[in-house]
Amino acid sequence: MDSKEILIENSHRRSESYGVEKKSNYSKKILFGSKLEKILNDNKELIEVSKVYIDMVFSAVMDNEFIILLTDRDGCILYIKGAEENSGKLEVDNINIGAYMDEQNIGTNAMGTAIKEDRCIQITANEHYIQGFQKLTCSAAPIHNSSGEIIGTLNLTGRSNMKHPHTLGLVVFGVKAIENELDKKKISDILIQTYNYMESVIDNVDKGIMIIDKDGKIININKLGAEIFNRDKYSLLGEEMHYILPDLGNIIEESDKRNRPIIKEVKLKHTSSYKTKLFFKGIKHKDITVGLVVTMSNEKEEIDIKNVSGAFFTFNDIIGESAAIENVITNCKIISNSPSTVLIQGESGTGKEVLAQAMHNYSLRRSNKFIAINCGAIPANIIESELFGYEDGTFTGGKKGGNPGKFEIANGGTLFLDEIGEMPLDMQVKLLRVLQNSRVTRLGGSREISIDIRVIAATNKNLKNEVKKGNFREDLYYRLCVIPIKLPPLRERKGDVVKLIEYFFRIKSFKLNKPIPDISEELYSNLLSYNWPGNIRQLENYIENIVNLDGKLSFDLWDENDYRISEEINELESINDWNRESKVNYLEIMHNENNKKRFSEIFDANEEEFNLEIIESKAIKAAIKLCNHNMSKVAKTLGISRNTLYLKIKKYNIKMS
Repeated sequence: MDSKEILIENSHRRSESYGVEKKSNYSKKILFGSKLEKILNDNKELIEVSKVYIDMVFSAVMDNEFIILLTDRDGCILYIKGAEENSGKLEVDNINIGAYMDEQNIGTNAMGTAIKEDRCIQITANEHYIQGFQKLTCSAAPIHNSSGEIIGTLNLTGRSNMKHPHTLGLVVFGVKAIENELDKKKISDILIQTYNYMESVIDNVDKGIMIIDKDGKIININKLGAEIFNRDKYSLLGEEMHYILPDLGNIIEESDKRNRPIIKEVKLKHTSSYKTKLFFKGIKHKDITVGLVVTMSNEKEEIDIKNVSGAFFTFNDIIGESAAIENVITNCKIISNSPSTVLIQGESGTGKEVLAQAMHNYSLRRSNKFIAINCGAIPANIIESELFGYEDGTFTGGKKGGNPGKFEIANGGTLFLDEIGEMPLDMQVKLLRVLQNSRVTRLGGSREISIDIRVIAATNKNLKNEVKKGNFREDLYYRLCVIPIKLPPLRERKGDVVKLIEYFFRIKSFKLNKPIPDISEELYSNLLSYNWPGNIRQLENYIENIVNLDGKLSFDLWDENDYRISEEINELESINDWNRESKVNYLEIMHNENNKKRFSEIFDANEEEFNLEIIESKAIKAAIKLCNHNMSKVAKTLGISRNTLYLKIKKYNIKMS
């Protein structure tokens, strides 16, 4: 049984399930009066545009006994050509304007089945479901709008003995002409030219198609394109592409300078396993780009060693124009192609991985892998196998044939070592050896594998202090810090908060499918004056909170005590012997009005040397004095055990008198 026979059989089954009578000669649904007038009025443009091309098709078959029918998207007949000449000869007086030709009302026929299957089709004789049509041959094709949605059908009907492939070809020609004419009514003269390009790809059902004008607004988008953005098509029309790609202006400018297409890869959701590839082709008028045609496709990211990670960000994705961030970008562009290791230092939330990805994508290594590994998130007992891989049989339950490590996978590309300050000391020795020799040996193996990678490391710690404390190897520090990059915190990027607020409002509104909210002058002023200890990540989350709540914030931005303490805790970040609770307790004591005088006697306000041991020793002395030598209370205040407290008292030779 071929595909056509299967299609007819399936259609007959549907017809039977709809309760269509085989002996019937008429549609179960026929409109009259005001209902028919409304349908005809709703489809007025389709009827008027189609008449010209229906006449052209009819003139090609006028010597034969055919009639031509136009239906709407639901199968209701809107217009008939040739009825007066041929209806009697074809014995089809049961076909009238207002009759529904969908399968549900009249069973298998070319018009109804073309709508159901969304394809052109020819149905002849007994392939029809009802007896009234079994003397006929019908050829029909669906008419689509520019978004690919069915808006009607065109059908050519004659006697069954007049079946010929050319009749279906005539119908398809008429449909294409109608679709082209409808397109011309919908878009400007410049954008009409782009439809030649669109038509060459529109039949590729796994692609989304979008047209944007020179201002970055979406003029048209097909159904699949809207699905890629997870939005209704009509809610996207008129929206700015800056919601998705903040550097769209650069793309248009770039299109003016060169004739080749531009390709961008983005993740619309970074939690998704799909990335979206956007293929930009400029629409030119007198050598000036007046818009862009964008072809979109989703590609599944393979979760295996062949495609562990990728770099999605470029320097254009770094929002801000302050001198502080511009200086960083300029320097990073200069060193992007250097094989030397880079150490990015910056507070949490400043965008260290974004900067690393941008450097990779700006370098000659951009066509190779960008592999990121968080040294603080991998258990110490498996970090070696993650970095260096292992041979077959090394571990019980290990992958058959062994497994390459991140160094091997990144060969030819970039390896990003995030939170490098958290790497265990024993692993630091092995990492140093690999960086010095550019060779790696898998666990359980003896063969050295040559590697060619660019290493970018990042940390929010002061590694020099970690070296002094014995937590980080000095030789590894200098091996990593060949090119140090200091990523400034948001509070030092004057003016960038305004741009970031605007940017996050756009993308969060798009993500949440909500309008950009109006916010009070007070809230906006607070956003600008806030110090953002959590940097860009904190700002992004706060803006998402505001968009969710239609312009409100669900908490007090200016909780002075929490804000002050969180800032000062950051200053005490290097005191690793204290947990966060200890630091909070200590700072609350410091800010207690009744204790200020007492602490000023212990802590020299003008002291410039902040040796960590001196700070800790003085804090313990202060707590002992404050708690009147109640050692249980002292330990609780400092957030440490009594045993630890006594060990520190002994270490610092603190007198208890």
